[in-house]
Amino acid sequence: MKYLLGAVAVSLLTACSQSPSNDEEVNNQMQYPETRKGDVVDTYFGTEVADPYRWLEDDRSEETEAWVKAQNEVTFSHLEKIPFREKIEERLTELWNYEKVSAPRFEGDYIYFYKNDGLQNQYVVYRKKSEDAEAEVFLDPNKFSEDGTTSLAQLTFSEDGSIAAYSISEGGSDWRKIIVIDAETGDQHEEPLVDVKFSGISWKGNEGFYYSSYDKPEGSELSAKTDQHKLYYHEIGTPQSEDDLIFGGTEAEKHRYVGGYVTEDDRFLVVSAANSTSGNKLYIKDLTQPDSELVLVDGNMDYDTSVLTSQDGTLYLETNMDAPNGRVVTVNAGNPKPDNWQDFIAHSENVLNPSTGAGYIFAEYMVDAVSKVEQYDYDGNKVRDIALPGVGSASGFSEKQDAEKVYYSFMNYSTPSTIYEMTPETGESIVYEESGADFDPNEYVSKQVFYTSKDGTEVPMIITHKKDVELDGTNPTILYGYGGFNISLTPSFSIANAAWLEMGGVYAVANLRGGGEYGKEWHKAGTKMQKQNVFDDFIAAAEYLIEADYTSSERLAVRGGSNGGLLVGAVMTQRPELFAVALPAVGVLDMLRYHTFTAGAGWAYDYGTAEDSKEMFEYLLNYSPVHNVEQGVEYPATLVTTGDHDDRVVPAHSFKFAAELQDKAGGDNPQLIRIETNAGHGAGTPVSKTIEQYSDIFGFTLYHMGFESLPNE
Repeated sequence: MKYLLGAVAVSLLTACSQSPSNDEEVNNQMQYPETRKGDVVDTYFGTEVADPYRWLEDDRSEETEAWVKAQNEVTFSHLEKIPFREKIEERLTELWNYEKVSAPRFEGDYIYFYKNDGLQNQYVVYRKKSEDAEAEVFLDPNKFSEDGTTSLAQLTFSEDGSIAAYSISEGGSDWRKIIVIDAETGDQHEEPLVDVKFSGISWKGNEGFYYSSYDKPEGSELSAKTDQHKLYYHEIGTPQSEDDLIFGGTEAEKHRYVGGYVTEDDRFLVVSAANSTSGNKLYIKDLTQPDSELVLVDGNMDYDTSVLTSQDGTLYLETNMDAPNGRVVTVNAGNPKPDNWQDFIAHSENVLNPSTGAGYIFAEYMVDAVSKVEQYDYDGNKVRDIALPGVGSASGFSEKQDAEKVYYSFMNYSTPSTIYEMTPETGESIVYEESGADFDPNEYVSKQVFYTSKDGTEVPMIITHKKDVELDGTNPTILYGYGGFNISLTPSFSIANAAWLEMGGVYAVANLRGGGEYGKEWHKAGTKMQKQNVFDDFIAAAEYLIEADYTSSERLAVRGGSNGGLLVGAVMTQRPELFAVALPAVGVLDMLRYHTFTAGAGWAYDYGTAEDSKEMFEYLLNYSPVHNVEQGVEYPATLVTTGDHDDRVVPAHSFKFAAELQDKAGGDNPQLIRIETNAGHGAGTPVSKTIEQYSDIFGFTLYHMGFESLPNE
């Protein structure tokens, strides 16, 4: 669930009264589709909770389908009346239309890379024999489906590069198919593997690969619960029905998330088993011994541990055991228990994210959400600090051990991504691929500030805008946040956000508790009975932007997706007067039932569940967005967005929240839901759909901030 906002009490009636002509034209004529109320009532610890829109959870019913269609008709009718929506779409299309190329990847006799000519719905995989050779198309996902909604999820190669296995996602679903082809000819080897989900594709030599799958659920595969993950080994040329079950088939091995991967030296299979998004058991199996058993490295699920690499029987482990910000330890594979671990890169005050390549280990640290990178040899000696091009996010530094170069990308909120080639022996970096974006970073400023949350905690936020923006409290501002699952929001460049900045908008990203910006303790401070900290941090960010005269409540929008959608839903119901516009995307919005859908139970580490205890139930009920919409309250102008094929955060969350808002909200602010058809949680979304969606979001946002024309006109 990866990326993505003194109190001033100003009513939204005032916020919308800036443009009465607009409101009369668009809002007063709005008629929402009728949403039937059922009589479902659940009892939790003696408390009855009505769930009148339970029927919207049935994603296969004709009634739900008709409701989706009716809602979209109302929403798009509203959006079409916004006078500058098309102009935004035209500019987004122009900005998007430049060549984008990935870092190279060396497999067998070829150099592979991804490229998008500009407006292609999906990136195309190319290859060439050498840097100077002419490139040829290897895989074109744009041809997987007519509408561009079938995407390439993963591409892997056998040890010698002769066979490729790639997974595809259809309609944005998390369910995958794996297709195996001859890398030279492109001919398909065998029938595709099906029912693959939350899985890697990890090769053992050239013979086969490991992957993970759930049994096909009873009922809807888009919403039914999946909780027993299994690891399989597939031998090339054999039917999937004969694949070896490696782990997860017994009650003792039952876990919600199971993954397996082979170390680069092909010596060890590493198996990770977890029941939530935080903490795991770790096993290894010696692949050089035919009948070797799985050996438990660490069974303490309070921590996260993985194998970074192995060298001559020594395991290099990445762990947060006794190290909330992470450390790297070494241990002999013959006796890998934690008692034998030796520090290789010790715990520090900054969050560690290590990688390997070209015979070295690269330690990427996050310092106040900004990258710092150090290079180490395998004896544990620090070689050098890597000189980065500026203040921002660096990622990559991950290549095969025998590589001569490593590649990394660098970007921030006002600097498009540039790919660098580095020679580890010297530390020298050169530009490999420069961004072709029509965006001049010199015209913009990106500033990090620290503000104080409700309980006194200092929280960082990065604010980006044009250099000539005046701090007069009138700037249209989008505040973005996530605040969960140990995920960090580091400075990144977005073409869509570039359009927002170009129009004169301010873009602010708050690094809330619940994220991973300051390690495990920062994460835990925003979980379960401390989840309100996240909402308080976000509200305090909004108050800071207002007090510092970046904006006002009349010109402030709040945005977030997935767990960030929950964030938006919570703050807009707790402090509706603080925002002009709310943009919850693919949000977790029904906190009493989230764990009953697909893999939702795995999120309990962060949220807790309504079944845990009376105290936990009451805490969830107190902030659950679906359950905290109050009759007659004037909420911000709201555009809920979701996809009908989202099987991670099922669209029922968004459906029920929109229904509650439409039924209860007071005032004239629209409460709309935009449901993308044949789309999922976000991954693999075609460029055309992405541009349309951002045009609608930005148009809706500016319109309901009272703008009759674009701010930069």
